[in-house]
Amino acid sequence: MNIENRVIENINKNKEGIVKFLRELISFPSVTGNELKIQQFIAKKLKEMNLKIDMWEPNHSELRKHPAYVPVKNGYTNRPNLVGIYKGSVNGKSLLFNGHVDVIPAKPLGAWNHNPWSGDIQGDRLYGRGASDMKSGLAAMTMALDILVKLGVKLKGDVILEYSVDEEQSGNGTLACVMRGYKADAGICCETSSMHIQPACIGRIWFEITVKGKPAGIQRAWEGVNAIDKGYAVVNAVSDFGEKRINKLSHSLYPKVKDALACMVGVFKSGSFPSSFPDTCVLKGSFATLPGEDTNNIKQNFIDHIATFAKTDSWLKYNSPLTKFKGYCGDPAEISKDHPIVNALNKKYYSVLGKKAQITGREGAADIRYLIKYGETPTTIFGPGLTELMHSTDEYVKISDLISATKILALTILEWCGYE
Repeated sequence: MNIENRVIENINKNKEGIVKFLRELISFPSVTGNELKIQQFIAKKLKEMNLKIDMWEPNHSELRKHPAYVPVKNGYTNRPNLVGIYKGSVNGKSLLFNGHVDVIPAKPLGAWNHNPWSGDIQGDRLYGRGASDMKSGLAAMTMALDILVKLGVKLKGDVILEYSVDEEQSGNGTLACVMRGYKADAGICCETSSMHIQPACIGRIWFEITVKGKPAGIQRAWEGVNAIDKGYAVVNAVSDFGEKRINKLSHSLYPKVKDALACMVGVFKSGSFPSSFPDTCVLKGSFATLPGEDTNNIKQNFIDHIATFAKTDSWLKYNSPLTKFKGYCGDPAEISKDHPIVNALNKKYYSVLGKKAQITGREGAADIRYLIKYGETPTTIFGPGLTELMHSTDEYVKISDLISATKILALTILEWCGYE
């Protein structure tokens, strides 16, 4: 029996162990800011695999100096990054796996039919917060290397497993890995991809617009300018910005560009009291960018669009809305869909599932932007999590996808790194 068949056979035999590992990951409520315990658990597993362990708290002061840093309120005390390193026997090609351990909150708990931290199983579905985004990806990449280690395979190239913190709010965890010097000949980010191979991701930019009206007493409301009315007009202007981009832009990996270029106001705040005239309105929202677009240019285009709209309004042309960019800001990123790591993944996808993978662009921001732009590591996305279920109530992953992804990643390691 050749080595690939042995790998497949052993993964099939260890299906329960792979599922158990994922359920253990889900049992940790590792909401952003509370990542320590899950990192300690994973570190123990990596030590059992005889990997070199590097666990450290990202230096917030140093991160702030980097041009890709996303501002966050809290630092990284008791929030360590974790990296496990397998040293290859000779100078084979190196491969880096990237994933994040933090998840979004599971509130309200009453909306869940399955305890979000239990890893309940129903048929082919394994439920829990992070089951899809992206603890199933962490389990697949970990167990893919684990099975090779247990089989005594001597890989020629290095394998690096990255478990980053703070992806959901910033991505600074992966940025800290890049700043620490971790890079490889290629990378696979095991984010949600619905089993697609995704050599590209969109960018996302959060904005805040302050709209001022004219104060007035409630008995003289007709003398004022209602900020809610003007805010609603600006909401429509934001929608118009998005529609123009949808009609103008295209990308081969995003045939339905409308699905990729979401642009909306998600928060509308105005007024402070039922019987008080609303003279200020604050809008918060976000818009997406396609691979190949420059983030700073699109920011300026957005500012110009809002300013141009304001000139058409009798009040706003003299009281222009103030547009700022606050919070999350992630660049789009891509590598060639014909890159060798994409081809290697697709080859092994076919070996396992008997068909070619769908090659698409991810309709969400991802940490590959740091690996590609700053980390000298051409990286694609591939993971078992269902993209459409990330951040959802009763989030789940298909167990069959988890096992298939583990097989595909294990065979890709063999293909890419080589073995003796």
